[in-house]
Amino acid sequence: MSSLDERDGGVVAAPSSSSAGLGVVGAAVEAVAAVAAMQEEVGSRREGPEPDPDDEPPKKKGRVPGGESGKLEERLYSVLCCTVCLDLPKASVYQCTNGHLMCAGCFIHLLADSRLKEEQATCPNCRCEISKNLCCRNLAVEKAVSELPTECTFCLKQFPRSSLERHQKEECQDRVTQCKYKRIGCPWQGPFHELPAHESECSHPTKTGTELMGILGEMDQSHRRDMQLYNGIFSLLCYEKIGFTEVQFRPYRTDDFITRLYYETPRFTVLNQTWVLKARVNDSERNPNLSCKRTLSFQLILKSKVNSALECSFLLLKGPYDDVRIKPVIHHHCFSNDTNETEYVLLPISDSVECNKLLAAKNINLRLFIFQVQK
Repeated sequence: MSSLDERDGGVVAAPSSSSAGLGVVGAAVEAVAAVAAMQEEVGSRREGPEPDPDDEPPKKKGRVPGGESGKLEERLYSVLCCTVCLDLPKASVYQCTNGHLMCAGCFIHLLADSRLKEEQATCPNCRCEISKNLCCRNLAVEKAVSELPTECTFCLKQFPRSSLERHQKEECQDRVTQCKYKRIGCPWQGPFHELPAHESECSHPTKTGTELMGILGEMDQSHRRDMQLYNGIFSLLCYEKIGFTEVQFRPYRTDDFITRLYYETPRFTVLNQTWVLKARVNDSERNPNLSCKRTLSFQLILKSKVNSALECSFLLLKGPYDDVRIKPVIHHHCFSNDTNETEYVLLPISDSVECNKLLAAKNINLRLFIFQVQK
């Protein structure tokens, strides 16, 4: 047998069985098998102690086929998983200068923690410095992870991660769905394949007008609250004096015995007046880095001297180049020389994940609108 035949017999035989076991994803696993083999060979040549088995990430709960294909998937999971949460990344993958991988959520969380503790963020594996400038995305790992098999939570079948979302939203016959009469109060939800049978027997289309009016009244209240916000913004646009500017919050530390992190903008001019914005984390909590829930609150300060009361409405929105989600909230205050500071109000971000995005940045960039109320 020639060397080529030996290579064909010794290497291709095992992956061929995995191809049969994995079905639609077998070809993807074979494609990334060479990457795992090369990384394993390079790692064996490096000098230094062998890795401790206790440090290896735990096996995934997903169903793994038996035989050689199952072993290959386990090896790929351990190679491509995040070094922080020990799970496969779902979106962007970042790497430190030594190549250790971090999913986007853990990477942003590490940067936010370092800002709160006034420390340099480091890789949890090799302790080298990490930042948005030092770290970069690893597109090869992102593509490899997207082709690895994963289990549908509804039908328990295996699919490539890149196609799982479309399958669970549009194709899976066991996906959870709701009755089309939900808008008139039907609470039913169940597998998609049971939907036609339920809708043919649903009792809500036969409800009386009085019953339906009670259900629609509750829905109208929720819609009315949303419309009140938008109508308030539209009415503010009719004011004669409107000003807006991009503001940049910079981090500072207090000079107290227990230092606390706060943010402040440079002075800026809007409506011919000089202003400053301040912000604080978790309402100046002593150790916000120990809290899982994080919030930002801010206040608007008038620095100019005024001859008469200045009544204003104001709101903060995300900056033109940021992706943080902020739901607009209108605030009112009557400024004077004695009452030149507003109370601290919450920045209306959706959750702690969005707050970490802001804290992880070197500076926080937002857009401020101020509307002067005419007397």
